[in-house]
Amino acid sequence: MFQNTKTEIIAGFTTFLTMVYIVVVNPVILSDAGVPFEQVFTATIIATVIGTLWMALFANYPIAIAPGMGLNAYFAYSVVGSHGNISYEVAFSAVFVAGIIFVILSLTPFRRKLIEAIPDNLKHGITAGIGLFIAFIGLRLTGIIKAHPQNLVALGDLHSPSAILTLIGLAVTLIFMSLRVNGALFFGMIVTGIIAYFTGQLKFDKGFVSVPSLPEGLIIVNPLTAIGDVVQYGLYAVVFSFLLVTIFDTTGTMIGVAQQAGLMKGNTMPRAREALLADSIATTVGAIFGTSPTCAYIESSAGVAAGGRTGLTALTVAVLFAVSAFFGPLVGAVSGIAAITAPALIIVGSLMISSISHIKWDELDEAFPAFLIILSMPLTSSIATGIALGFISYPLLKITRGKWREVHPLVYLFAVLFFYQLAFLPH
Repeated sequence: MFQNTKTEIIAGFTTFLTMVYIVVVNPVILSDAGVPFEQVFTATIIATVIGTLWMALFANYPIAIAPGMGLNAYFAYSVVGSHGNISYEVAFSAVFVAGIIFVILSLTPFRRKLIEAIPDNLKHGITAGIGLFIAFIGLRLTGIIKAHPQNLVALGDLHSPSAILTLIGLAVTLIFMSLRVNGALFFGMIVTGIIAYFTGQLKFDKGFVSVPSLPEGLIIVNPLTAIGDVVQYGLYAVVFSFLLVTIFDTTGTMIGVAQQAGLMKGNTMPRAREALLADSIATTVGAIFGTSPTCAYIESSAGVAAGGRTGLTALTVAVLFAVSAFFGPLVGAVSGIAAITAPALIIVGSLMISSISHIKWDELDEAFPAFLIILSMPLTSSIATGIALGFISYPLLKITRGKWREVHPLVYLFAVLFFYQLAFLPH
């Protein structure tokens, strides 16, 4: 029992360390839309703690919830940035309304049925695609892979301090894993962090502690005003985009992580309603305080790889985020060194890609949509886009081969919605 508890807590620390960058990155992105940094920093932690606590206490899954990367950029640059008459307060109204609709959908059997409707081969493709995506993130953030004008990406400078530190951290973590050390990913980060400190890459110039604040108070006080903003500014497409992307980002991530942890029961996800309510409630609360929509975090797979299987892992993450509210400078310093967490992301990617062994590669109508998901997630840096392309191609191939009856009606519905979103809405 003690060993299990220790494993779950270490898994929570591992997940926290791989995703804590969001408390720095999210405020940086949303500040481009005019939202004060301190406001978003505190709002990000509030939304993360509420969503992850819900996941821990009611769903008992080792999955963390936090404001989603990609959704924050869409908020800052597409909703606020490209609409001259839309302030960030009005944009948060759209997030709030999307969150309310999201809660309603999560209370109905709709999202649970959606999980059951997704074909098995697409689920395996989603898990493998997420694996490639997070490994690519780890390589890109540390400069091992860099931008290239002709080929888009190329090998970076392996002599740079960041690349060297990442490769050392990768080697140390792999040695721990080969020796079957419990918490190998977490201890790999600790060793990498110590090396970073003594080589001068990790510095604590701004101290360690600060008091969290909400300089703007509550962004949304009256729900009716928020609904009125959406109607007045015609933000229906924005609400729809937030809703569609968040539904599939979270659903896809939950399926991927639950499969990795061995928590799926056949085609169903136990306690799906409770799990799916976590991000919808966090999105709604986050909008009130001032942050973009939340989703289940793919970095949760690092905690699962470290042995996390229950809500105790998520509870540990929530507690650590709550504590981090008072350690803004310290969190900022550690999360600013990508090489500390990148080895975990790369290794977890290698673990998740194993799902491709379950795909029926000898059946084109099953294999190609899964392949499209796996290929497009890292190349578009979007889980939702990968799922969209899979959902559009799957029914088309089934119809072509005369197997249209095998496709669940919900898959047809979302194929049409995804096509509309990709063709006509900003993303």
